[in-house]
Amino acid sequence: HMTVQAHLKWTDGLKFIARAGEGPAVVLDSSDGASGASPMQLVLMGVAGCTAIDIVVILKKKRVRLSRFESTITGEQAEDNPRRYTKIIIAYVLYGKDIKPKAVEQAIALSEKKYCSAMASLNAEFEHSYRIEP
Repeated sequence: HMTVQAHLKWTDGLKFIARAGEGPAVVLDSSDGASGASPMQLVLMGVAGCTAIDIVVILKKKRVRLSRFESTITGEQAEDNPRRYTKIIIAYVLYGKDIKPKAVEQAIALSEKKYCSAMASLNAEFEHSYRIEP
């Protein structure tokens, strides 16, 4: 099996510089410090990025010509500690000519049910919507 390792270095306050492998550094901070994304914001961004990569790759294999792709992810957190995400809602917007809704639905389903390791790692309910724009 694969292993992934990340290293964090505390700078000051509640700010840390994080790096996974030889990748670029990312700044983490508390929501009060706000010099970087909070760990829970990064979790959401990770899920959004994971499913976005899947969808773009799958649609490319289906020869769908995307000119632009965007998504907005919203996480609902539990009131009590640990304040885990209980529900995550993703709204996708796909731009391009002749994009078939069926292809988009298949790509989203494959990502959610088979490929997105970030989603599979979380104990949350997932919902999605999508819109196709020219």
